[in-house]
Amino acid sequence: MITKEEEKLLRAMGERIRGLRKQAGFSSQDKFAYDSGIPRAQYARYEKGINITVLSLNKIIKFHKISLAEFFCQGFDKVR
Repeated sequence: MITKEEEKLLRAMGERIRGLRKQAGFSSQDKFAYDSGIPRAQYARYEKGINITVLSLNKIIKFHKISLAEFFCQGFDKVR
């Protein structure tokens, strides 16, 4: 069972992932998923805030050439 706090975290992660995609110039989830080697349907779930594995998150941040610290430095101040 996922708690409200965990739901907020996953939602924040999805918003951050979506923001990075758009910031990189990808208007389409499909194009980004293809270019980053992530199954399209799975990537769409990540943006919606579905639980993401550490390895999948790592693949996304490596594509954007940022660190985990940089990923979590924006959009997570209201999670707790």
